[in-house]
Amino acid sequence: MISLYESFWEVMQKSGALMWPIIFCAVISLFIVVERLFHYHRCQINTKDFIQGIFNNLKRSNVVETISICDDTPGPIAHMTRAAILRAGQDTRDVEQAIEEVSLSEIPRLEKNLNILATIAHITPLLGLLGTVTGLIKAFHAIGQKASYINLQNLAPYISEAMITTAAGLAVAIPTYAFYNLLVTRVESIVNEMEMAATEIVYFLSHNEVKLDANDEVNEETAPEYIEAEPELVENDALQD
Repeated sequence: MISLYESFWEVMQKSGALMWPIIFCAVISLFIVVERLFHYHRCQINTKDFIQGIFNNLKRSNVVETISICDDTPGPIAHMTRAAILRAGQDTRDVEQAIEEVSLSEIPRLEKNLNILATIAHITPLLGLLGTVTGLIKAFHAIGQKASYINLQNLAPYISEAMITTAAGLAVAIPTYAFYNLLVTRVESIVNEMEMAATEIVYFLSHNEVKLDANDEVNEETAPEYIEAEPELVENDALQD
């Protein structure tokens, strides 16, 4: 462990100041990749089985249980399904609007920090190239000062700085860009599942009668912030009282 630390510190001393922003980009990239992979793993559900289970509960008029299942299931598909169920009995356009509102809030969450990954993948090779240029500038400056008796030992530190920063920039950029494409593909897959689920939900609610009775109590404290109470239901409860 000590030898590894000494080797790392020796490389940092040879590489120059531009190595530090490259290392910083590498740490940020690693953190984002791990966080996004964990987030997408939590969002991953069997969409077909989930939707089928929701439909079976709604056919048995278990609305409260259905909403509870949506609350306990992580991911945008469950949130979208919950919003649609709360608009059950309304016009199809209202159900579609509820789904669209949830999608507009969930998709940015799926894409969170991916733009930072793309930026790191683009700028780290440029930082490495900048380190190469500065190293060569120092090398030519040394040649200019000692033109009459220049030797390789005088140029080696500057050439080493130039090569190490270039290698480090590429070493960070290549896996970062690969993981960026992997995560973008995962987001596209989740969005496609959301679109297919939305189509099935709208079709089911438009062809089946689902009633939210006064006894179907919904826990508003655990509900997402973007779900609002249905005004028509509140008016109906006031009339019944």
